[in-house]
Amino acid sequence: MRYDVVIVGGGASGLSCALTLASAKGRGWEWAEDRRYLVLDTGRSDMNRALFNNVPGIPQGTTGKELLEKIREQIKTYGGVDFIEDEAVRVSGERGNFRVKTSGGKEFESEFVVLASGFHRFEIECDGVEVVENPRSPKPGRVMLKHDEDYRVRDGLYVAGLLAGGSSMFSVASGIGVQVAINILSEWAGKPIVIHDVPEEG
Repeated sequence: MRYDVVIVGGGASGLSCALTLASAKGRGWEWAEDRRYLVLDTGRSDMNRALFNNVPGIPQGTTGKELLEKIREQIKTYGGVDFIEDEAVRVSGERGNFRVKTSGGKEFESEFVVLASGFHRFEIECDGVEVVENPRSPKPGRVMLKHDEDYRVRDGLYVAGLLAGGSSMFSVASGIGVQVAINILSEWAGKPIVIHDVPEEG
């Protein structure tokens, strides 16, 4: 099956990336219509064990599981995003012709791939990826992927969240996921874009 973007990881950064991509539809941008996105998630995000009291705009006492579910529901209101519980084991190919293979034996094609699988380890077979220590982690042994200032590992392959070297905070990880989505949308648009909503007058 073919998608425009395959996102590996369904935590803060992966879901925020998917939400931003999906929200580009219905705004009069022809290049944003009829796009299809896939989130591959193992269900092992650290957010499943989190309690949020200091996230801007999120009620104190919200659990990570609750917040993940709320973001998923937001994404579903836009449509065009599939969720599959499976683990990516291999990413091959190049921009426009990536292939993502899973431990369950599935294979997906895509134009772009976003790696957002967390900073505990990186065991996906993937050419052109350099794994280094995450310098912002308070605990040793956490990893990140080398990338440019736009979170691009190589053409068409992006990294987001803690795997991009972000601090282990929800707002940081989700923000990087949003920025990666904006970078991809800007590539399609051929110019820098942002997505804002304003209340209807009346």
